[in-house]
Amino acid sequence: MYQSTPKVKAVQLWGKNKDELTKQLGELKTELGQLRIQKITSSGTKLNRITDIRKSIARVLTVINAKQRHQLRLFYKNKKYAPLDLRPKQTRAIRRRLSKHDAERVTEKQRKRTQHFPQRKYAVKVSDDRLKT
Repeated sequence: MYQSTPKVKAVQLWGKNKDELTKQLGELKTELGQLRIQKITSSGTKLNRITDIRKSIARVLTVINAKQRHQLRLFYKNKKYAPLDLRPKQTRAIRRRLSKHDAERVTEKQRKRTQHFPQRKYAVKVSDDRLKT
């Protein structure tokens, strides 16, 4: 009979490379298939192990996808455009907001107007009556 593997811990998976992870994924899938066959023939004693195997497969796939996304982020780091799923999610309003550069742009006419007619500064003198009370 097939030797059952212990529960997979995500910490152990991060140190492995892609080939080792895909190999482990294949082993887990074959074990899951065998457990399902046992379930049908109802001769299995460790049928509650199916849940553990399914969760272990999910952990392995999660680590594989996270590593792949990390590599893609490094690849697109200094590029002008990145794929939509690698961009920061934020909110729809923030994504559509003007960039800082565009928000600071001023027309020639507006620039001349502010240069020739700057905002006036007023100083309000406080009367002595208010200071005494």
